[in-house]
Amino acid sequence: MTSAGGAKMWGGRFERPPDASFYEFERSWQYDRRLLPQELALDRAWARAIAAAGILTQEESRRIVAALDEIETRAQSDAAWLDASDAEDVHHFAETALIEKLGPLGAKLHTGRSRNEMVATEFRMYVKQAAGEMRRAVAALLRAIASQAESHLGVPMPGTTHLQHAQPLLLSHWILAHGQAFERDAERLAAAAARADVCPLGSGALTGCAFPINRKALAQDLGFSRISANSLDAVSDRDFALEALFTLATLATHLSRLAEDMVLFATPEFGFIDLPDEYSTGSSLMPQKKNPDAWELIRGKTGRMYGALVSVFTTCKGLPTSYQRDLQEDKEPFFAAYDQALAMTQIAAATLAATGFREARLREAAQDPALVATEVADYLVAQDIPFREAHEIVGKLLRAAEQDGRSIRELPLERLREFSPVFGREVETVLTLESALARRGIAGGTAPGAVRAALKEFQARLVQLEENP
Repeated sequence: MTSAGGAKMWGGRFERPPDASFYEFERSWQYDRRLLPQELALDRAWARAIAAAGILTQEESRRIVAALDEIETRAQSDAAWLDASDAEDVHHFAETALIEKLGPLGAKLHTGRSRNEMVATEFRMYVKQAAGEMRRAVAALLRAIASQAESHLGVPMPGTTHLQHAQPLLLSHWILAHGQAFERDAERLAAAAARADVCPLGSGALTGCAFPINRKALAQDLGFSRISANSLDAVSDRDFALEALFTLATLATHLSRLAEDMVLFATPEFGFIDLPDEYSTGSSLMPQKKNPDAWELIRGKTGRMYGALVSVFTTCKGLPTSYQRDLQEDKEPFFAAYDQALAMTQIAAATLAATGFREARLREAAQDPALVATEVADYLVAQDIPFREAHEIVGKLLRAAEQDGRSIRELPLERLREFSPVFGREVETVLTLESALARRGIAGGTAPGAVRAALKEFQARLVQLEENP
């Protein structure tokens, strides 16, 4: 049996060091090194806090903070130093580096604190930062949506339900529908950051710090708005991570739905968009191909978001109260999900901004007479025919038009009156695309005026998000 070398932060109780294979199995430095900026910020705040409590002198605190600054500077410029470390975790790395610089003084810093509270605090700090970065990425996607909506105001397209032609709408209305979903994601990201905005530091391993630490001052020093209320809950709570992961998974769902629309719109059968060369690929065999790989990869990566959420849920579901080592398994899926969600959002924004919409094809498709069938039913309702009866009449009309080999627009007035005597010549106006769109002028509808108003409000909200990410 081989043993792992290196000084441990907890080795006094043990006669023999960990088995080398177990040490590698339990190490988290490979991925929690990402928390080093948060670790060093926490260490600086702790040095100031225990100096204020009389555990360190002000000079000792100053020296520790200066050494931590030096460690951070080196870490930012010397990746090989980080790569070569055999640290157990980010806390071990920082403490070892500090002791190498300051000797016994560096070993004083851990007075009164536990890795349990440290990792809970640093993870919350990271989630807050990640949520802010994601909101900025979502804002860029919303800007691309607003730009495309503004550029194509007035362009009609067929609206579908069940992927069957239903009613006409404006392209801007369609793209702003996706914008609404991403706005909700931005709101959820803000809520996730607020949920993480609780400082556990001072909770100790589970029962609270035995020294007179000013927890509110610590929280303020680290950018938190409040402190945790219960030390036992503080070290074991991962609700904030679950809620953040749910938010990322929901964002990925909305990205995947946009991706699916774009993949369909790029097919020859739809022909609604031109795929941008910069975000498409070709075929190794078929020279004519231009594939929507950006959108397909976004759609495919969505499953990884769900997997990360389920993974952390599964980790948390059966844990006894207080900190358990299982919680080490919460960060790796979160980091992976965050990286993928950020990349997905950035690529979606860039691809959408570079996409060309084929206005002529969209207008042509929107002229499908079947799209105005509901307008005919509404026309009959205006003639005092109950809607269910009007629905039946129009259904029979459409079937007759099919049998005659005509569209409903091509049926003469005499033929229409075979189904209801209330039809008048004004029905020709009702059957136009322009009329169908204009009648949806209600707030939130697809009429040109309503869409212009909605876009203006959307742009105003977007400015607020961009100014307050």
